[in-house]
Amino acid sequence: MSDLPRKAVTRTAKLAALPLGFAGRATWGLGKRIVGESAEIVGRELQQRTAEQLFKVLGELKGGAMKFGQALSVFESALPEEIAGPYRAALTKLQEAAPPMPTRTVHTVLAERLGEDWHDLFLEFEDKPAAAASIGQVHRGVWHDGREVAVKVQYPGAGEALLSDLNQLSRFARLLGPLIPGMDIKPLIAELKDRVSEELDYALEAQAQQAHAEEFADDPDVVVPAVVQQCDQVLVTEWIDGIPLSEVISDGTQEQRNRAGQLLARFLFSGPARTGLLHADPHPGNFRLLPGGPDGEDDWRLGVLDFGTVDRLPGGLPTPIGESLRMTLDGEADAVYDLLRTEGFVKESIDLDPDAVLDYLLPIIEPAQIDEFTFTRGWMRSQAARVADPRSPAYQLGKQLNLPPAYLLIHRVTLSTIGVLCQLGATVRLREELEEWLPGFVPDELTDEEESAAEA
Repeated sequence: MSDLPRKAVTRTAKLAALPLGFAGRATWGLGKRIVGESAEIVGRELQQRTAEQLFKVLGELKGGAMKFGQALSVFESALPEEIAGPYRAALTKLQEAAPPMPTRTVHTVLAERLGEDWHDLFLEFEDKPAAAASIGQVHRGVWHDGREVAVKVQYPGAGEALLSDLNQLSRFARLLGPLIPGMDIKPLIAELKDRVSEELDYALEAQAQQAHAEEFADDPDVVVPAVVQQCDQVLVTEWIDGIPLSEVISDGTQEQRNRAGQLLARFLFSGPARTGLLHADPHPGNFRLLPGGPDGEDDWRLGVLDFGTVDRLPGGLPTPIGESLRMTLDGEADAVYDLLRTEGFVKESIDLDPDAVLDYLLPIIEPAQIDEFTFTRGWMRSQAARVADPRSPAYQLGKQLNLPPAYLLIHRVTLSTIGVLCQLGATVRLREELEEWLPGFVPDELTDEEESAAEA
């Protein structure tokens, strides 16, 4: 039996205890205030204890609880600094590790899926996991042909736990809302639930990863490990070494941060154009910085892992994204408004001021206005505060805009990637990537006849 708590009553009790814990610590804080301790010190202690309990529980439960915690972790940049400090360490832990399942459980799954003689497939197999995530853990090994491999083993009962956790979390989403100011937690949980079946299907993951591995096989900047073998609950891929992006965030040089940020932006926009797929889980645990880019050992490449969640975009990113972005930069308020209405971002029953919509969008797309932009936590917090303050016009206008279902995952991936860029503090030539890869951002070249007509 796995150490993943599978009984619904056990998991529900652990998750249900979280709001009670929040209330209990508030009472504890009030008591400390009564005996004379300062509000600032008590508040900091309260936040730290809350963070430790919340993410300890989410990490221990794995499943949907940990998946939710990882989704939250990329938005850490949006938190006010006085709150972000105590939370940052706890959030980062979820990007790289979780308590492992017992060795006997791993061996049982491998025997059931690869056969009783599964050991013969490997020259070496490390029982101690190299990494653990929300629905599975990864072991390092050497395949029978000498290739170093990563062996992802799915936790028994992961699907049941995933749905149970997310259902329970959605019941007290309102209490979790203050973790990320300006973010509606319920739609995030709903979207994670929609992706459960894909996340659990290692055949789909293998297809998506192999498509990327083949497309990026000779790429000088991006490395995607090839798939070696796949079966139900087990996925074997080539192993790649490198610096986890979480370590670059905490200890990397500015050169490493900038390079990682540039390549992350490049992968975000080039992936759909080259493969028809969008990698939809961009938290730092899924990326590595590898030495040996196009300019030698002192250069870096981006290693990309975990293709369990992807958005299928056969034509690449939707052209209206690039068109609306370009027209916003050009100050074409009416054209932007008409396009947003056509795509469903503005419902037919609502009338908005096109100039007000333009004013709402311009600060968000500031990184695309100049050749080079430095992403910072301060910039991210200012954007979050602008759209989260009920007194601000941006907040009122934002409530009236609509996010069509076809754009939901694209929107979350873009926001998550920007969150990681802000954690990196990276200086990125974002406009360069948009011009190269985003359909509609650069106007189609006119034919001679069209130019003549336009001039007339």
